[in-house]
Amino acid sequence: MSLIVAARFTTFPAAEDAAERLFAAGFVEEDVSLFFVNPRGQHARYPIGGDQNKDAASVDVPKGAGMGVTVGAVIGAIVGVGIFTAFSAPVLVSAIAAGVGAYIGSLIGAMYRTRDNDTNMRPERVHYEQRDSGVLLAVHVTPDTQQQAAQVLRDAGGASIERATGRWQQGRWADFDPTRPPQPVQADRSAGDRPRERHA
Repeated sequence: MSLIVAARFTTFPAAEDAAERLFAAGFVEEDVSLFFVNPRGQHARYPIGGDQNKDAASVDVPKGAGMGVTVGAVIGAIVGVGIFTAFSAPVLVSAIAAGVGAYIGSLIGAMYRTRDNDTNMRPERVHYEQRDSGVLLAVHVTPDTQQQAAQVLRDAGGASIERATGRWQQGRWADFDPTRPPQPVQADRSAGDRPRERHA
């Protein structure tokens, strides 16, 4: 696994300027890569699109639907028995009323669970880091040069400077995962030495 330092820029020209600064500091071209990161939810991780297999608010929907089926069937059966008793209707009416009640109950239960989860997923209650969209400039570094790379990126106006381990192949971050939360890195102001050797 390779050690990688990266920063986000708003435009390609800004990222290219930062890359020039890295080259001037002694980093080589095959250790610097820049690419665009799509906005959240637009990474096409699944065949139908999106970044997640299911919506976080729908996790408890089957549970709510199951509860709704039970409650709805009971209420429907009671209504059916009431109709049967009051109007001397056939027993089939009770069965149909129970079925309709179960169906309506499952819908109400599922929607109720979705609403509860949606409330729990409000932004103020979510406490995790997500990667922002923009041009990402990634640098293949060594433990000795990671702070220097971070400082150059910071001085060039890079935001969300991060450290990662991954596969660096043919001059690019081969296993980059846009949905993985970034690991922030703080640049060391004392890191001013030039890289001593070409990065492997």
